Amino acid sequence: MSFKYPVSRPALTGRELEYLTATVEDGWISSQGPMVRRFERAFADYNASAHGVACSSGTTALTLALRALGVGPGDEVIVPEFTMVASAWAVTYTGATPVFVDCGDDLNIDVSRIEEKITSRTKVVMPVHIYGRRCDMDAIMDLAFQYNLKVVEDSAEAHGVRPTGDIACYSLFANKIITSGEGGICLTDDPKLADQMAHLRAMAFTKDHSFLHKKVAYNFRMTAMQAAVALAQTERLDEILEIRRGIERRYDEGLADVPGITLMPPRDVLWMYDLRAERREELREFLAGESIETRLFFKPMSRQPMYFHPDWPSLKANAFAEDGLYLPTHTELTPEEQDFVIDRIRAFYGAS
Repeated sequence: MSFKYPVSRPALTGRELEYLTATVEDGWISSQGPMVRRFERAFADYNASAHGVACSSGTTALTLALRALGVGPGDEVIVPEFTMVASAWAVTYTGATPVFVDCGDDLNIDVSRIEEKITSRTKVVMPVHIYGRRCDMDAIMDLAFQYNLKVVEDSAEAHGVRPTGDIACYSLFANKIITSGEGGICLTDDPKLADQMAHLRAMAFTKDHSFLHKKVAYNFRMTAMQAAVALAQTERLDEILEIRRGIERRYDEGLADVPGITLMPPRDVLWMYDLRAERREELREFLAGESIETRLFFKPMSRQPMYFHPDWPSLKANAFAEDGLYLPTHTELTPEEQDFVIDRIRAFYGAS
């Protein structure tokens, strides 16, 4: 179904076409093109990080980060219950085991419950900045120091949240704050980790390109054409974040007094505007009839078939999954379009 008011739409109004055209004209369209290095440098500089390693998706970014840290079979990685399943899959891809921790009231991992899940096999904690809300990184970093753990931040939904852990991983999918269509990037201050991730993403070729590969690696490379789009998006990131702050304020003001709607805590950066809704499915059907798209919250990892645990109905993550949704949230959403969405929600609940 096509919606007049979609949940997401990329904003390609910067120098994307200029950079893409230059890339095609000079012939450097593969991962070897200079545009990849330009994007890596620009995104790392924006985030005050020493090194950027571009790759093919946010999922592959997480996988590279875990592999670079030596995560493998027999290890455990602490992952939130409330997240997109790719966070857990990246752990599974390495042969390690994801260990899940329920969320707090802000949907982020409940830091007070992490310590009880740490064992002698725990190697990494993976906080996820859900919908653009920064996790309590001070507390997480203290725990990591205390137990000699590494921290991989899943920042797929949080461009503009500056890295704190050993490696931060961003998605550049088409619905993210900035995009390259498909793509991702890892940020770190550790040159050895950066070199290892770059090595692993490119099939672990030796410097002499001898076709002797000493480890199992991946083809997780980003093309220069994707990097051209990502670079142009990075140049506008401050502008994009400011526009999105305005979208968040407009929804907050327009929906604050609607009976049946529970607003969620503020976001550090706005990826999606999330809320809880009574009669959620009826609301979604009503809004779809007005050509307004909505999306559901993530389901708990323990409800996923490959990680199933019978206690999933008791999780706070499940309570949020039962009545949560998010609204159209993209950089080109106009005030008039947003007002229409707000008006239709108010009409559904009979708010004057």
